[in-house]
Amino acid sequence: MAFVKKKVVNGKTYYYLQHTVRTEKGVQTKEKYLGTKLPAKIEEVKSEFLAEIYKEKWHSTLDKIRQNSDKEERKMPKTALQKQIRGFSVKFTYDTNRIEGSKLTYRETADLLERGLSPRSKPLEDIKEAEAHEKVFYEILAYKKDLSLNIVLYWHKKLFESTKPDIAGQVRNHQVAISGSRFMPPSPIEVPAALDEFFHWYNGAKSKTHPVELAALVHLKLVTIHPFGDGNGRMSRLVMNFVLYKNGFPLLNIPYENRSSYYNALERSQVKKTDVVFVLWFFKRYVKEYKTYAK
Repeated sequence: MAFVKKKVVNGKTYYYLQHTVRTEKGVQTKEKYLGTKLPAKIEEVKSEFLAEIYKEKWHSTLDKIRQNSDKEERKMPKTALQKQIRGFSVKFTYDTNRIEGSKLTYRETADLLERGLSPRSKPLEDIKEAEAHEKVFYEILAYKKDLSLNIVLYWHKKLFESTKPDIAGQVRNHQVAISGSRFMPPSPIEVPAALDEFFHWYNGAKSKTHPVELAALVHLKLVTIHPFGDGNGRMSRLVMNFVLYKNGFPLLNIPYENRSSYYNALERSQVKKTDVVFVLWFFKRYVKEYKTYAK
C-alpha cells in the first residue's frame, strides 16, 4: 500500500508518496514527490507508482531466469535443444491457434507437426494454419534483423496466404471488433498512423526497456492496434516471442486453459489505457512458467 506523506518546510506543505518494499538488501522505502498540491486522480498516481516499484522488483528475478536457463542450455546437446524447441513449437502452435478457435486437439497438432498425420473430420483451414504457424515460428527464430512493418506484414502473409489470401499480409481497411471485449480497436483510418507510432516507440524503447517488459508491451500495443482483419492475437504472440528470443530470454507460451486471466489483463489495460495491468500480469505468468530458474 502506498501512503501519502506530508512534509512542512518553512511553513510550506509538500506531498509525497511512500511505499516500503522488502528486497535482498532488507526493507527499503521508495518515495515519489507529488508537489505542493495533491493530484486530482491520486488513486491512479498510486497505482502507477506501485507498478513502477514492482516492475523494478521483478526485473532481478527475470534476469535470474535468463542466466539460469542459459546455463542449462549450454549443458544440453544440440539435438536435445532442438527437441526442446520443437516441443515448445508444437505446444505454442496448439495453444495460440486454439485461443483463436482452432478445433485441433493438442494430440492432433502434435501428430500433424511431428509425424505429418492430418486429423480426420477437422477443418482443413485449422490444419493449414497450424502448419503455417510452425513455419513462421521457425522463420522468426532465424530472423537476424529487427522488427519493422515490412517483416510483420511478411509473417502475417505467410501465416494466412493459404487460408485467407484476401487479408494475408494486408493492413485492414475495415472496422473490426473483439468478441466478448469492451474494447473497440481503432478505426481503419487510424491504423496506419498507429503502426507508425508503434514502430517509432519500439525503436526508441528497445535499448532502454527490460526485454521481458518490452515483449509484453510489444504484444499489448500491437494487439491493441489490431492492424489485421484476422490473426492479430497470433501475430502479437509471435512477435512477443521474437523479442524474447532476440534478447536471449526463454520463450513464453500462453496456455488455452489460462486464457481468461490473459483476456482480462489485456482488456483492463486497453479499456483503462494503462500498460501496467498487462505488464504485471505478464511478469507473473513468465515467472510462474520458469519458477525453477528463478531460484
